[in-house]
Amino acid sequence: MGGGIIGLSLARELRKHGAEVLVVERGEPGREASHAAGGMLANCGDETPAALQPLAQASAEMYPEFVHELEDESGVNVDLRSDGTLLFPAPEHPVEKITGASPLPRPIAELEPGLNGSGRAALFLRERSVCPRALTQAALKASKHRGVDVASGSTLTSVDVSGERATGVTTDKTSYHGGAVVNCAGAWAGQIGPIELPTRPVRGQMVCFAMPRRDVLRHVVRSPEIYLIPRSDGRLLAGATVEEAGFDKRTVPETIQRLRRAAIVMLPALEQARVLEDWAGLRPGTPDSLPILGGTGVAGYFVATGHFRDGILLAPVTAHIMGRVVTGQAACFDLAPFSVERFAKHEALKVS
Repeated sequence: MGGGIIGLSLARELRKHGAEVLVVERGEPGREASHAAGGMLANCGDETPAALQPLAQASAEMYPEFVHELEDESGVNVDLRSDGTLLFPAPEHPVEKITGASPLPRPIAELEPGLNGSGRAALFLRERSVCPRALTQAALKASKHRGVDVASGSTLTSVDVSGERATGVTTDKTSYHGGAVVNCAGAWAGQIGPIELPTRPVRGQMVCFAMPRRDVLRHVVRSPEIYLIPRSDGRLLAGATVEEAGFDKRTVPETIQRLRRAAIVMLPALEQARVLEDWAGLRPGTPDSLPILGGTGVAGYFVATGHFRDGILLAPVTAHIMGRVVTGQAACFDLAPFSVERFAKHEALKVS
């Protein structure tokens, strides 16, 4: 259930395990949080919760092979970049507590001459970035290449349960039967029974520029004021907000202007740059900002959602873990911090 990068990556992984797989998506695959993401594979720094760091590191290490396979099977270039990240930490944040940080290899004026970083402490993070829209397109094509079926434009209404076991799903159009059901519905995961999931939408707004030259910025830049994420085709993304706005995906002009101004302060060459697009997406948040991964109290019903700001980063490791869990193998990671049991409550189950 759900055709974002998590659902598509897992669908492809389950095919590799020999399963027949159907992805049921309410809209167009890959057009929600995955489409709106910035694409920083931020496995270092101070933003990843401690409990999530083993998964984040493992997933970052899996990315080159993950991308190689997707590009080979789909023919889509996902723009995986390995130039690294320049981190400008908040003044009050202790530098020694920033995971994976190292001194700059060269002065910032040499690394990024156009960057307005003079007088500010900066660190180097060995992180990659990717284009999430291309990545999701590649995952969709690669999944279909492997024989995954996709039913789009169907709104899920329930998970079907018989004898306390999941037997399939019902949509507004039809029902599908299966030996296992995996909830990868992102911010909408909590709207589908039979388990109560405390997921919620967290809005993020972004703006995209056409850089004056493709070499205006090579590194990803992370600062308290703004993130700058360059693409190989000359685009540059700036963002992103974190807002509790429900399921409202509208952009706010004042917020977009604030992001634009912050981007220009950091990279003055953007003053004359054309704004190509702005948008908002809904990240799937949870009360403790950790994903929900694993089985549930209902046999045959599994959950892989709540990745918040790390869905793109965690796609490879989530697919690997859940592919094993769904097919009855050991997860190879401690999933206790991500178990649905930490806050999920069973609803009354109807025997069909």
